[in-house]
Amino acid sequence: MSPSPGRVIGIAVGALAILGIGVYGPAMLLGPLPDVQVRVDAEQAAAPATASVALPAEDASAVAFIGDDGEAVGVAASADDEPSPIGGAAKLVTALVVLDSLPLTSDDDGPSIRIGAEDYSDYLRYSGEGSRTVQVSPGDSWTERDVVRAVVLGSSNNHADTLARWAFGSVDAYVSTANDWLEEQGFATVRVVDATGLSGENVGTATELTQLAARVLAEPSLSAMFEGDDDAPTPTDDRRIPDAVAHLGDEGIRAISRSFTDQAAITFVWTAELVSGDDRRTMVGAMTGVDDYETLDPAVLGAVDAMQAASEPIEVITAGAGYGEVDSAWGDSARLVAAAGRTDAAFGAVAGDATVDVEPFSTAPAGRQVGTVTVVIGEREVSSALELDTAISDPGPIWRLTHPGELIGAFLDDGS
Repeated sequence: MSPSPGRVIGIAVGALAILGIGVYGPAMLLGPLPDVQVRVDAEQAAAPATASVALPAEDASAVAFIGDDGEAVGVAASADDEPSPIGGAAKLVTALVVLDSLPLTSDDDGPSIRIGAEDYSDYLRYSGEGSRTVQVSPGDSWTERDVVRAVVLGSSNNHADTLARWAFGSVDAYVSTANDWLEEQGFATVRVVDATGLSGENVGTATELTQLAARVLAEPSLSAMFEGDDDAPTPTDDRRIPDAVAHLGDEGIRAISRSFTDQAAITFVWTAELVSGDDRRTMVGAMTGVDDYETLDPAVLGAVDAMQAASEPIEVITAGAGYGEVDSAWGDSARLVAAAGRTDAAFGAVAGDATVDVEPFSTAPAGRQVGTVTVVIGEREVSSALELDTAISDPGPIWRLTHPGELIGAFLDDGS
């Protein structure tokens, strides 16, 4: 006897009910919940204010910090779009190129360089022109270190030519080698046509002069010459080299190059130490085309003061501040709170907007660390853990049983 249609329907309904109770219920009650959605507070995440460095608008100028790798990290530049004559700063190229080819060690003054007739003629000629010189006599013997000191500290034009001829055979050969070296080192604007900088065709930008200054400070034998009283004789020599480039030393500034030519006007390259809390950083600066010292001095001092102001600590991440919220599908919400404040010395760097990174989760108690907030400032990253200010709890069985779509989506996401 065949079952009646009503009985068949009843069996089917019963089977579906048993299946629903046995499968649907456990699946909904025990299945994964959807992850919370993250909303970043754009206002709180906005970059913290950092002090800007204003430079004179008229003359080409640039300032930078020395990075951890010894390279100049530019902070600000003004009127520096095109290369211009760099005057005696070209002697820094002379010293760097020679030392790259014929390096000095800390305990060696290098080979002896004999002063010949051409070297003495240069001394007489430059002296007669009123250009900077350091006296030599035919037959003198100078060490390589002494000649380099005369070039960088005495800004001696005759020693610059002597050094170039000794190292490369002729000034022309030096010029060719120097420009190749500049290209290899990534200098796009600095180019030289002599060893002295007297020609207006020795050119570059103030920005690249700060990079040149960084190279000088990174060369141990050169940086040592700018430390202490290098006007006094060292234990291994008796040459007194006048520190002709020194300027504004009483203001904590160590001049690296200082010159005046008709084509370049005043060119000044310098370095200074800046302090922020327990941190110290070295800055370098360059100005070209300045007409007089009444203009130069306040501009340099203003640039150093501005760099000091830009070095002061700033609050990068605020403890207890909410950098966003998380929202659950069932209506729970919690703020993402920075667990710790972070203060960092800006050292001229511009801070970026905060980045919020939250690990996927569906429920968590109050106080749980669920992610991080990070701010990039210059070459550094500053971060803090993010905590929930309130719990995101399980929604309970009723919500689970009445929201199959959300749970099925979470199950599919969890298995993908």
